[in-house]
Amino acid sequence: MLFQQTCYLQSFHFYTETLMKENISRRDALRATALLGATSLLSIDDARGAVSAPPKGKTPALSPANVAAIDAAMGKKGTYNEDQATHLIGLPRNDLKITIKGEPVPIAFGFGGWVAIKHTLDGKSAMLMSDTVLLQEEVNPLISAALANGLEIGAVHNHFFYEEPRIFYMHISGMGAPADLARKFAATLKNSKLFPANQPPAAAPAAAQSGNNAAPAAGPPTGKELFDLLALDAVVKYKGVVNGPTYKYTVGRDDLQALMMNTEMTAAIGLNSWAAFAGKQDNAHIAGDIAMLEHEVNPVIKALRAHNLEVVAVHNHMLGDTPRMMFLHYYGRGPATLLATGFRAALDQLGKGKPMRMDGMKH
Repeated sequence: MLFQQTCYLQSFHFYTETLMKENISRRDALRATALLGATSLLSIDDARGAVSAPPKGKTPALSPANVAAIDAAMGKKGTYNEDQATHLIGLPRNDLKITIKGEPVPIAFGFGGWVAIKHTLDGKSAMLMSDTVLLQEEVNPLISAALANGLEIGAVHNHFFYEEPRIFYMHISGMGAPADLARKFAATLKNSKLFPANQPPAAAPAAAQSGNNAAPAAGPPTGKELFDLLALDAVVKYKGVVNGPTYKYTVGRDDLQALMMNTEMTAAIGLNSWAAFAGKQDNAHIAGDIAMLEHEVNPVIKALRAHNLEVVAVHNHMLGDTPRMMFLHYYGRGPATLLATGFRAALDQLGKGKPMRMDGMKH
């Protein structure tokens, strides 16, 4: 009973703060309180669902000046996603050579970090969210640098098994003006390998020798040559993107609205499920991530294991998000089409089913 009362009080305080921040009417606030009082035995997912999600708003666009300031601070040109009003800069670890079970894998397989910035829904502030790729000895120096620059740590964890050297991933976030956030993040990275200026240049494609008419030497095969893209797309029911020798799917959660600090969390700022393929069609690696509500975690785990994919990690990426999102990383080897079938099976668990009550009974 004490546990139930504690959960009720925590939910009550959570919703009181949320409703005040969102300027919901007094009538709606009282309705929410009454609903929470009647649902103190429900799961956190279910209790949150008792209050209607705020209507989807449109995030104000970043201005060209904002985008230019972000790129200038990072010393690298990013990509602006107009539909999601998000500016994204990739942070690949081109200085690393990674193996999984002794076999080399490309950096694009899952060893590239990123930083994204977008406005809050009211346009009064902005959020920075990032995922950084780190050697073990780099984790705590970067934590100290982030804290010294007024940023926060949301998570530190693994994404892989069997990789050498051992790699960890750290999510750094912050709130403020877009240009200020970019400068703080750049200052955080400046003494690390992650800062773009400290990375080796990307390998240039093979070109013809100057001074003759020889055809360019053939470059290494890309994902387009290594995989049957049409067959994979037919299984996954989405189109992927070729990135060097890899082929990657990125799928958002358009079935829900997730908010963090009044910022809409969408695929471009990290709320997505993905699958990357490396190797070749008949002998591929797959690695990826599934973005889930809490009650979806175990159905996704069951689907992945039923398709012989390994569950590598289950954890958070964000703090203070509503609804609470969990992320599951997985890995597998085999024919690419069979691996894609496992990814599709995991996606099929999302957006259905009901949260569990605290006593384990479904509603």
